[in-house]
Amino acid sequence: MPTVGRMTAITSTAYSRDLGDELRRLREKHTRLTGFGFAEQLGWDPSKVSNIENGKARASEIDLVQYLMTCGRDSNYFEAFRNRYRYAFDPYVLVVPDNLRTLAMAEAQATKITSFDGFTMPGLAQTPEYARALLTEGGNEAPENIEKYVQLRIDRQSIMRRPNRPECTFYVHELALRMRVGNAQIMEEQYLRLLFQSHSLRIVPMSAGIAIAMRSARRLFSFEKMVPVAYSETDVAQLFAHDGKAIASSREFFKWLDALALDEGQSRSVLMDYVSGLREDLNDARPELA
Repeated sequence: MPTVGRMTAITSTAYSRDLGDELRRLREKHTRLTGFGFAEQLGWDPSKVSNIENGKARASEIDLVQYLMTCGRDSNYFEAFRNRYRYAFDPYVLVVPDNLRTLAMAEAQATKITSFDGFTMPGLAQTPEYARALLTEGGNEAPENIEKYVQLRIDRQSIMRRPNRPECTFYVHELALRMRVGNAQIMEEQYLRLLFQSHSLRIVPMSAGIAIAMRSARRLFSFEKMVPVAYSETDVAQLFAHDGKAIASSREFFKWLDALALDEGQSRSVLMDYVSGLREDLNDARPELA
């Protein structure tokens, strides 16, 4: 039987790392103590603070009470945090769609990201104008929140400019290229972003079937020293899966896509055809000079 107050070491998850980082930020904001100084204040070993804040080990309820009270948080804050923390180490974690911290942390920590999108361009490769038009035309976001979500999406893309950026492979169904978001200029700039950003683009052609595009958007995150994370999203929730079967299923899905998709050269050639088609449409739309 475990001793009260003792941590139970469990493999970290994307959500446990997110909540651990939230605790770290609380410590830094409300105590101004280092991790070592905070551990002294609590009478803990410094490694215990480090493991909790890095999401590597589950803190007991006693640990959470002591940690949060030392940060000056009240019982209501503890109850709200505990209600989230109890799921932090589950093999499947559902997160509401407006919580982007867990996703952003997974993207920032990953060494490799493989993604599939059936109806839209990959979030990490969207232009601000495309993202804004997508959110506006979707009709699910309040107008006053659109700019906030556009900025959050652009902020997440900073990982693509790092010297040690993750190796990204974006599988995009051709239907996403055909679907007009905003106007022709927005689409042209979006096509060009896909062409020239540093990543591997693989287009799943229409000849492979439209049914594939109906699959939910998904990603597989690989890390240097952590268990991979299989991720899927809908309008109502984000799912982070750390279970071995889910990860194996995700790998099989991308292996299947690899056999169906065009190679990188063919994909970029198809994308250039879409750019040329847009430019021809724009030229045809201009009134002839008298």
